[in-house]
Amino acid sequence: MNILLLNGPNLNLLGEREPEVYGKTTLPELVRAVSAHARARGALVRARQSNCEGELIDILHAHRRWAHGVVFNPGAYTHYSYALRDAVAAVRVPTIEVHLSDVTKREPFRRVSVIAPVCAGRRYGKGVKSYLEAVDDLMARAAKIGRRRGV
Repeated sequence: MNILLLNGPNLNLLGEREPEVYGKTTLPELVRAVSAHARARGALVRARQSNCEGELIDILHAHRRWAHGVVFNPGAYTHYSYALRDAVAAVRVPTIEVHLSDVTKREPFRRVSVIAPVCAGRRYGKGVKSYLEAVDDLMARAAKIGRRRGV
């Protein structure tokens, strides 16, 4: 299974940006943890990060035939980017929306996700573990589909 690990704006500053909210794990550390977790389950990860909405869309488009699943932290774009929502829907690759913090217990605007309705699921509030659970969700989904197809 191929998994695209996609991180949006400001996630390049993990470990230094509001560590009391987002933790002290850096983005390279997070990528290593997710990659190792996926590899142990037989999956391959490609990690990308961008602060630019259009670039995130381009990455989704470019990986649509390679990826069997996407673990996506859209950052603040979660709350208002209909362009990213449309891109997730258009590529038709199962996507799990992830967040390090518990967005349901933060500012009211963070409780709204315009992307969630086109995703296969959401994981949030558990730091790096949210990402690991998203990988597990994608793997379980793929296994279930494989069983239905008799694979």
